[in-house]
Amino acid sequence: MKKLYTLSLALLFTLTAYAQFNNNVVIAHRGAWKNNNLPENSIASLNHAVALKCFGSEFDVHLTADNVIVVNHDHEFYGLDIEKSTYAQLLTKQHPNREKIPTLQAYLTEGLKQKKTKLILEIKTSEVSPERSLQLTQLCVDMVKKLKAEKQVEYICFSFEVGIRLHELAPKAMIAYLNGDKTPAEAKAAGYTGLDYHYSVYKEHPDYITEAKKLGLTINAWTVNDKPEMETLLNQNVDFITTNEPELLFEVIGKRK
Repeated sequence: MKKLYTLSLALLFTLTAYAQFNNNVVIAHRGAWKNNNLPENSIASLNHAVALKCFGSEFDVHLTADNVIVVNHDHEFYGLDIEKSTYAQLLTKQHPNREKIPTLQAYLTEGLKQKKTKLILEIKTSEVSPERSLQLTQLCVDMVKKLKAEKQVEYICFSFEVGIRLHELAPKAMIAYLNGDKTPAEAKAAGYTGLDYHYSVYKEHPDYITEAKKLGLTINAWTVNDKPEMETLLNQNVDFITTNEPELLFEVIGKRK
């Protein structure tokens, strides 16, 4: 009975967390950039994901040499190593659409202009040191709290230790693990609220989906860009699918109705 009560509370928590947001499984990977040839992780790609009414728009953050949090996928920004460069140095480069590299504050401020698309914040693992990853984690949580963005931001990470620290710093936050090397039970015990594994992991461990659901964990799959794989995951009732092709995923979903 106690176990059933705990699972019911977890489900209620999840439903409450998602109630106000777009009701679909679509998470745009690095924003919605591909179809319109927009820079990945740009403000423009974020705004297009919002316009598409995606449930979420995923983005990645790094810490510069002078401790500014910036949004970019790779550890380099047009030839500059982000962790070894100052923010001023990074501003000497720009995306093809003439956007400069966004700070986390600027990115979140833009995303918070609307209330229907979640902002899925990936804390990139530092190439300098584990301590640097944990410093970035602290600064990210501080910024989210400063902007009062707790309800709209979810966290994802490849570093298991980063997720543990996130849970310590923000016990009510939605936090999903990316690396795929932990069982649902291990992730749950560490404070994670979801699995966000490459779709191949679910093929290798099909029981993970059932186990995760029993534990009240959300299930996301990345990065899914073709129709057959989308169909398979939708048939398995995953909660979310992260994709470079959000328009295609909406098309697949629409044909199932």
